[in-house]
Amino acid sequence: MTGWRDARPKLRRISPLGWGLALLRLSTFAIVTYGGLILLLVLRLMERPLCGLSRPVTPYVTQGVCKAGLVVLGLRLCQTGQPMTARGAVVANHTSWLDIFVLNACDRVYFVSKAEVARWPGIGWLARATGTLFIARNGAEAKVQQQQFETRLRAGHRLLFFPEGTSTDGLRVLPFKSTLFAAFFTHGMNHVMHIQPVTVSYIAPKDEDARFYGWWGEMDFGRHLIRVLATPKWGRVDVTYHPPVRVDDHADRKALAADLERTIRQGHNAGAQA
Repeated sequence: MTGWRDARPKLRRISPLGWGLALLRLSTFAIVTYGGLILLLVLRLMERPLCGLSRPVTPYVTQGVCKAGLVVLGLRLCQTGQPMTARGAVVANHTSWLDIFVLNACDRVYFVSKAEVARWPGIGWLARATGTLFIARNGAEAKVQQQQFETRLRAGHRLLFFPEGTSTDGLRVLPFKSTLFAAFFTHGMNHVMHIQPVTVSYIAPKDEDARFYGWWGEMDFGRHLIRVLATPKWGRVDVTYHPPVRVDDHADRKALAADLERTIRQGHNAGAQA
């Protein structure tokens, strides 16, 4: 039986005009992204010796670049609610590589990503420069990674991760994995930390497949990027910041993960019905 992971969106052929638009946007996107990266690295050279693990300036560069990037990509951002001011982390459902630009545009955060991303051409450089925390899918390193996770949280970094563990077609929210939530129940972290659930919902450009922005399975990044850039009609992404929850109000990591999943899933379902 064929599942959603095996299905692919029904996409229109890219016209000559679309290819021209894609090339124009791609060059602009590269200038904005890598120009911002150079500025970030220069500022980080001064920021690191003065501030150490703290990054009081460079996250603003990342946020500005991502806001500009969404304009180039033709994706209108609609935000409901506000990022929390309390110490802690953020969790969201995961649809696409576009989530990185969307969520960075909304708030100054640091992503938690699988270790393979660090080796991806282009994207890996951006991820490392912006302070991404890389997690290997290796049980032997779980203890060390949990310590790294805790260190970053204690340093005041607002870490953002995707508990589904993979991206989707954008039409569903997968069950949350509770592994990373264990870090919030060590050394008294549960008494001081909050986690804010965020729902991200994409609306495809007019006449395009509803799964247009989804990126999953073995889909090729380059082709997906070109497809987005070649589409003249704008799409939309709705980002809903739900009220943060206290870690201390949950018995364990599984209860915490289930509560956050329920909130994000309800937000996603409500968006689909709107």
